[in-house]
Amino acid sequence: MPITRRELITGAAAGAGGLVIGGVTGSLIGGGDDGGGGGGETSLSGQAAKVAEERKLSPDDVTRAVKTFIPPGGEAKDEFFLICSGGHSGQVIVMGVPSMRTLKVIGVFAPEPWQGHATGAAHSNEIISKGTDAKSKPTSAAGGNLTWGDTHHPALSETKGEYDGRWAYINDRANGRIAMIDLRDFKVKQIVDVPNLDSSHGGVFCTPNSEYVHISTMSPTLLDPTKAETALANFKDAFRGFSTFLKVDEKTGRMDLAKSFQIELPPYTQDLADSGKLVSDGWVFINSYNSEMAFGGNNEGGKPLEVGASANDFDMMHIINWKKAEQVVASKAKTINGMRVIPMDVAVSEGILHLAPEPKSPHGVDVAPNGNYISVGGKLDPHVTIYSMEKIKAAIEKKDYEKVDQFGVPVLKLDSVVAGRVEVGLGPLHTQYDAEGHGYISLFLDSAVAKFSLGEPYFSGDKAFQLVDKLPVHYNIGHLCTMEGDTVSPKGKYLIALNKWSIDRFPVVGTLKPQNFQLVDLTGEKMEILSETSIGLGEPHYVQAIAVDKVKAWEVYPLGTNPGTMEKDPNSIDTGGEKYQRNGTTVEAWVSVKRSQFKPDIIRAKKGDKVILHLTNVEKTPDATHGFSIPRYNINVSLDPGEYSKVEFTADAQGTFAFYCTEFCSALHLEMQGWLVVG
Repeated sequence: MPITRRELITGAAAGAGGLVIGGVTGSLIGGGDDGGGGGGETSLSGQAAKVAEERKLSPDDVTRAVKTFIPPGGEAKDEFFLICSGGHSGQVIVMGVPSMRTLKVIGVFAPEPWQGHATGAAHSNEIISKGTDAKSKPTSAAGGNLTWGDTHHPALSETKGEYDGRWAYINDRANGRIAMIDLRDFKVKQIVDVPNLDSSHGGVFCTPNSEYVHISTMSPTLLDPTKAETALANFKDAFRGFSTFLKVDEKTGRMDLAKSFQIELPPYTQDLADSGKLVSDGWVFINSYNSEMAFGGNNEGGKPLEVGASANDFDMMHIINWKKAEQVVASKAKTINGMRVIPMDVAVSEGILHLAPEPKSPHGVDVAPNGNYISVGGKLDPHVTIYSMEKIKAAIEKKDYEKVDQFGVPVLKLDSVVAGRVEVGLGPLHTQYDAEGHGYISLFLDSAVAKFSLGEPYFSGDKAFQLVDKLPVHYNIGHLCTMEGDTVSPKGKYLIALNKWSIDRFPVVGTLKPQNFQLVDLTGEKMEILSETSIGLGEPHYVQAIAVDKVKAWEVYPLGTNPGTMEKDPNSIDTGGEKYQRNGTTVEAWVSVKRSQFKPDIIRAKKGDKVILHLTNVEKTPDATHGFSIPRYNINVSLDPGEYSKVEFTADAQGTFAFYCTEFCSALHLEMQGWLVVG
C-alpha cells in the first residue's frame, strides 16, 4: 500500500525496523538498495540518516522538509497559488504553496520577452499603449508610453466574499494605474491609467461580489497642474485624494471607466485599504498617514517630511459607504478629467464619508472574516487597534463625533468605535486571519509575527483581544499572508512572511540581495518556520493566496483564440488555411505554426512595405508552445497551443532575415525557421 504524505510526516506508517528521524521513518524516504522501493528497510533508514548527518540536518529539519516536499510525479501537489507583486519589475510572480516554487512570471506593466508580452504581438502592445492614456498625466516616455510599473498590492475577484478564481488585479504604485489578469490563461488583459491618480500604494481590493475593484491615491493629486510652483505652500487647497471604484464587467473582468466613479478625499496620504464583508458589506476602509499634510523641504529650511508627517497623536482612517455613493453618483457627481467624482462636501452631507482616529503612521487596515472587526497597525504604536463595525454604525447613527476636521469631514470618537487593543510589539503593519478568530500581524521593527485573538463570537472574557503567540522571523518583515486570509472563510494552515532584507540568509550574489519569503506552519500550538525562499525576480510587497482547485486555468486555447479578447479571432486559421497576399504597399500573410514549421516560411516584402502577419499555433497538445522572432526587428511573439496573434511592422531594413521559433519545441526545433526577404 502506498504511503501517504501525512503518514510520512507523522510516522504513523513506520515499519518496525526503521530509524525514526524527526517522526519520519528513514525507510519511508527512499527506495531499497536497488532503488526499487521494496525491502531493505534497515539500509533505507541508513541512507536517510546518512544524508541528514552529512548535511547537518536536525530531526526537526527533516520533518520540516517533508512537510513542504513535492515529489516528482507524485500525488502530492501544491495546495495554493501565491499571486505576488513583483515591485518595480512591473510584473506579477506566481508561486506554489507549500513548495514555494516559482511557477510563472506574468508580464504586466513592463515588456516580458519570454512570453512575448509587449514585444511584437499586437494585442499586448495595445495593452501597454492604452495603459498610458489618462488626461492630465505626463507622457514623456518614448512614444508617450510607460514601459515599467511598480506592482504592489494584488487583489483577487470574489463571489460572496470568497475568492472565485476568475481574475486578479494589481496596481502600479508609481503611476496610479491598475491591471487586470485573466486566470484562465494567467495573462494581463487590460491596463487602466486611472484619471486623477498620480500614484497608488495599497488601495486595491475587490468588493465581495466583484462589483468594483478599488484603487485610491497615495500621494494626493494636484488639482491644477498650472499652479505647481506654489502648490506645496498651499497644500491644503491645492491637493486632494481620490477613492476610486472601477466597475467590473461581470463576464470579462475588465474595468469600465464610463460606469466607474471616485470620491474626493482630504489631501492626506492614503495607504492600505480593505472592503467590508457580511456585517460591514457596502463599506470600505482606507487608512492614511500624514494628516499633518507635511511636504518636506529639508534643504530649503523646512523639516524633513518624515518628521513633519509624525507630529500628530493620531492619523485618520477613512470610512466610506460605497453603496450609498453608488446611489448618489448619478445625480450629484461632477466630472474631472473624464471621471465622475463625488465632491467631498457632498460625500459628507450624504453620510458617505467619515473619519476615525487611528494609531500613528498606520499601514494595514484589515477586515476580519465576520466583517465586524477591522485591525489597524500603526508603525509608531506597539498595539494593534481593533475597531468594531457595529460600534462604527452606532456612532454614525448617534453622530458621536469628536470633531469635524478642517475639510468638514466628521471624525468619530475613538472610544466609541474601538473594540479592543492588543500590545503585540514594535512596528505593527499588516494583519491576516484564520477561521478560528485569530489575527496575524507583521512587526517590522521586531522582525516577528504576532498572533492575537479577536473578541466575540470567537473569544470572550480574558481570552479576547490577547497576544497568543509570537514568532521571530529574520530582518524586517513587511506584509504577510495567510491562506485566503482576507475572505469570509480563511483556510489557515500556512502563513507567508515577506521579509524585506535577507542578510546572511543566502549565498552572496553581489550587492543587491534577494528578497526573502518564509513559509510558516500554523497548524500547531506554536507557529513554526518551515522553509525560506529567495525571490530574485523583483521586490514583492504583498501577496494573495488562493486554493489551486478554485482556479480553472486552460491548458490549451480553443483553436484560434485571441488572448486579447479570449474569443476566436476572425483572422485565425487551421491547417490548410494558409495564404499570402499583397495589396499595394501592404503585405499580409496568414501563417500556421506547428512542429516543426511555419507555413508559409518565406515572406517577401519591399523596403517601406507594411507587413501584417496573422499567426495561429494549430497545435492541440498541452505545452506545445512556439515562438516567432524576427532578428533586428525587435519582434518576439510567444504562441501557446491554439493561440492566434497578429504582428504588424514596417519593413524598413533591407536584407534577408531568418525568423525562427524561440521556444524549444521538438527534435527539429532548430530547423523551425523561415525567411523575411526585404528587397
